[in-house]
Amino acid sequence: MWEDLPSPAALTIAHTIQLVMAPVFLLTGLASLLNLFAGRLSRVVDRSRDLERRFEELTGQAHDRAVWELRLLDRRMTLISSSITLCALSAVAIGLVVAGLFVARLIGGGFGRTTAFLFIAAMALLVLALALFLVEIRLANRSIRIRNELLERDRRAR
Repeated sequence: MWEDLPSPAALTIAHTIQLVMAPVFLLTGLASLLNLFAGRLSRVVDRSRDLERRFEELTGQAHDRAVWELRLLDRRMTLISSSITLCALSAVAIGLVVAGLFVARLIGGGFGRTTAFLFIAAMALLVLALALFLVEIRLANRSIRIRNELLERDRRAR
């Protein structure tokens, strides 16, 4: 009868696995965010390369508009790259939380404060990454607005 029951070590490992499932799901979400950020960065880089290729041919207002857009694209690349860095650091911190929980269970040590600090740091890094992403989105919205002169709207219709 007693041999059918799991050993205390197996119960401890099973409990630890249950405990680390939330951070593991968070890692999956972070991976999705990193994929999103990388996709946006790729599109911004492609747009800047396209403008750089045509830059020498542009004159007058078209040249000024290209300079403005290149500066905006450069700022967007910086923001997205920073978001990627912060998100990756958040993922590293979450990975350390998961590893720390297992190590604490295996050696019976009390790493509660360290684990809590790492989790708080991971959340702070994630919040900063998302805040920078919001700033990048605002900049992107600036660049996709269609100029009024291209819309050829009648002033009386406004």
